[in-house]
Amino acid sequence: MEIRILYEDNQLIVCEKEAGIPVQSARILTKDMVSILKNYRSTQEKTNGEPYIGLIHRLDQPVQGVIVFAKTKEAAAKLSEQLRNGNMKKLYRAVTWGKPPEKESRLVDYILKDGKTNLSKIVRKETKGAKKAELDYRILAETEQESLVEIELLTGRHHQIRVQMAGAGCPICGDRKYNDNASDTWRQMALCAFSLSFQHPKSNKKMIFSCDPKGGAFDKFR
Repeated sequence: MEIRILYEDNQLIVCEKEAGIPVQSARILTKDMVSILKNYRSTQEKTNGEPYIGLIHRLDQPVQGVIVFAKTKEAAAKLSEQLRNGNMKKLYRAVTWGKPPEKESRLVDYILKDGKTNLSKIVRKETKGAKKAELDYRILAETEQESLVEIELLTGRHHQIRVQMAGAGCPICGDRKYNDNASDTWRQMALCAFSLSFQHPKSNKKMIFSCDPKGGAFDKFR
């Protein structure tokens, strides 16, 4: 399986993940981004042993977009610290079924993950295990039924964008878990991590990468 590499050096690999490919999977014979990149490094570098690929952040399997992996443990530690401190900026684009409540706003909710069903839901603040979830959004374009929305994640919760947008009355097109209209409308979920920025773990240079959302409901806004 070919992958689109946006940038690579001896510290990291930035690539574009296609919708449908898991970042990491425990299933035998399932091709995921980590195993694909390990095979890529092994082929390119022709070294003995298993190459190192450090997982820094995740994208849900149906989500497309930009993702960074570390090639050394030191780079992984520095990139992970940026993620924890909020210095790694992730911007998403989504097509929602319906219109968000305002043209531009912040959504603040409390989310509880159900490990048995691998689903999350919005709950009351005092619910045991609930975690605060925040995101900023702005509408970029609209049709009669759909909205193209840009989203900045301020926290990183399980299925956060999908849950919060559904809770706001505008679920993501093609989302089979949180959008009741998904199976009748789009086969591909219209959520893309289209922009990622961070500081290089070695040089501290600011790096920005982006990709073009494509497929499914995104094609309506081309």
